[in-house]
Amino acid sequence: MKSRVLSAIIIVAVFIPFLIIGELPFAVFMSLLSMAGLYELLKARESKKNFPFFLKLVAYILVAAFCMYDVNSIDFQYQFRYNVMALLIFLFMSPMVFINNTKKYNLNDALFLMGSVLFLGLSFNLIIITRNYDINYLIYLLLITTITDTFALLSGMLVGKHKLCPKISPKKTIEGLIGGVFMGTFVATAFYVTVIRSSVSLVFIILITLLLSLVGQLGDLVFSSIKRYYEVKDFSNLIPGHGGVLDRFDSLIFVTLAFIMLLNWL
Repeated sequence: MKSRVLSAIIIVAVFIPFLIIGELPFAVFMSLLSMAGLYELLKARESKKNFPFFLKLVAYILVAAFCMYDVNSIDFQYQFRYNVMALLIFLFMSPMVFINNTKKYNLNDALFLMGSVLFLGLSFNLIIITRNYDINYLIYLLLITTITDTFALLSGMLVGKHKLCPKISPKKTIEGLIGGVFMGTFVATAFYVTVIRSSVSLVFIILITLLLSLVGQLGDLVFSSIKRYYEVKDFSNLIPGHGGVLDRFDSLIFVTLAFIMLLNWL
């Protein structure tokens, strides 16, 4: 627990300055995190099968490029570019012919790389755009995920009895979920109405925040499911007591993706 608390303090001390500065420094920082996240996904997958080195290199370059795409934008209307998608397909599908060995590289490998690059690149890019749009909105999302996760852990430790998804995450409990969602909704809603101050009714803000808090827990479980499939405890040991980048950003990724769908109502 001590290492977990100490690591949390270090995470805050490193992350907050980039969050406040914003612009290019924040975008570069997010890009590095997206590459670290990709490394963790590839490492988990390579517990079963290795990828060719040059394709991993291509994947790192592409995930950073997707993350840094239009980093000064405040527009959530993402413009789908078919030429970029065509390049992505070409780079990962055509090596199947040249390698010509399905044991070394096949369709499943190509789709895994394409999906990982798109998922992480676009998700972290969306976090950057949210920061550009309004820092308070990103703080709102961070409060939802951090408060929910923290109190889900505490509630589970103190009163947790009924398992939530024992086959995916044995330690998570229904009581922890309820405690985390309640506190996450309360704190984030309080921040929203006092700092952002939109004209949206309080009841609606509470409902949206509650939904986002639940989505954050869903994201945590989705990434836990990935870890169980690849039989790893944490995605990495980058952050003592917390795991890796994906262990810390799993909830935020899903909450940010949900936020973009609900933004027009906030």
